[in-house]
Amino acid sequence: MAEKPILVPKMGESIAEATVIRWLKNVGERVEKDEPIVEIATDKVDNEIPSTEEGILTKQLFQDGDVVKVGEPIAMISSDSSASVVNNAAPVLQNETTAAVEIIEKQISQVAAVNQPVKMSSEGRFYSPLVMNIASQEGISGEELSSISGTGLEGRVTKADILKYISNRGQIVPAASTPAISATEIVAKETPKPAPTAVKVGVSLDNGDEIIQMDRVRKLIADHMVMSMQTSPHVTSFVEADVTNLVNWRNKVKDGFKKREGENITFTPIFLWAIAKAIKEFPMINVSVDGDKIIKKKSINLGMAVAQNNGNLIVPVIRNADSMNLLGLTRAVNDIAIRARNNKLSPDEIQGGTYTLTNVGSFGNVMGTPVINQPQVAIMAVGAIRKKPAVIETEFGDLIAVRQMMYLSHSYDHRVVDGALGGMFVRKVADFLEQWDPETAL
Repeated sequence: MAEKPILVPKMGESIAEATVIRWLKNVGERVEKDEPIVEIATDKVDNEIPSTEEGILTKQLFQDGDVVKVGEPIAMISSDSSASVVNNAAPVLQNETTAAVEIIEKQISQVAAVNQPVKMSSEGRFYSPLVMNIASQEGISGEELSSISGTGLEGRVTKADILKYISNRGQIVPAASTPAISATEIVAKETPKPAPTAVKVGVSLDNGDEIIQMDRVRKLIADHMVMSMQTSPHVTSFVEADVTNLVNWRNKVKDGFKKREGENITFTPIFLWAIAKAIKEFPMINVSVDGDKIIKKKSINLGMAVAQNNGNLIVPVIRNADSMNLLGLTRAVNDIAIRARNNKLSPDEIQGGTYTLTNVGSFGNVMGTPVINQPQVAIMAVGAIRKKPAVIETEFGDLIAVRQMMYLSHSYDHRVVDGALGGMFVRKVADFLEQWDPETAL
């Protein structure tokens, strides 16, 4: 029987493991080469693993909710249509004694050893690392965890089981005749308090209030934002820029560009162009901090915050943005924004950023104080462009005219970026935008 393993591919720097979300192919089904067989999730993005072989899916080495390491087998494919199949396969003894079978059995046993669930309860019940992690985050004690009914193999608690339990646990809302009590008091009655990691503020619940469980991505965003504020002392500098020439130029070329290229030209690629150019002049903005060391980045990889259709935020990265002209940046921005909104990015496309742009003006906001996207040390928010009266200096004296104005907000890590550097950088970006050549060609 010619069985071959399907390995979890490398999914970007710093990603060492993934969680199985659901199987797209069942054991016994025929699989074509490059056909997706399982959907997985990492801390960064959801993805599908395609089969590297053609044949019959004979083994699923992991269940939904299990954690699998990058480079390890996740399934077995056989080119022999008559091959026996085993679901959720722990190693199975077979009569064959060929070298191929022995190799396969060894691979499976190694996977089982690496991914051995963590024993927690005194009753000898086992829990996967993913379940343990969720329990820890939600303050679920070992005693409470042991009371959850499991639907997995041998009664194991799966990710779906514990999330369902958490959802039901949070549905306790006081009746109309009952005085409002705090969510903290509800939790205290149901479970022992975990070791404190952050101050939790009690929230009063009134009749009719709805409790919404954060999804996985929203939890990650929340944790990342809190970590950033705890890591970096944030300082924000503001600059107002007159972008009248830029706005007039875009209004002049946008219709012709749309007709020629089949896509829109927005202000975002222009902002990224100006940031990349300013980083060339102020390279100490393009750094990261490692303990007491400053890592000066060679590449200028610009992230841009994109709101997804589900309301979550993702930051895809345009690598080596300084090497692109305006047309290249426009195409890259349009492509990556569309795929980001529809959750079609690869893990590599949301990693490795060295500086981030967020456009709060797209929501009608005039300015913002963005949170640094760690491990970067700075981030810029661009506000809405609005018509305002402004003073213009001419050879005939000062005049008041209606101009297109916008604010740039630059948040930076005060450990390594002082006010002078942070302020000069945002001023330089504004200068590039204000000095836009109306004759710029695309």
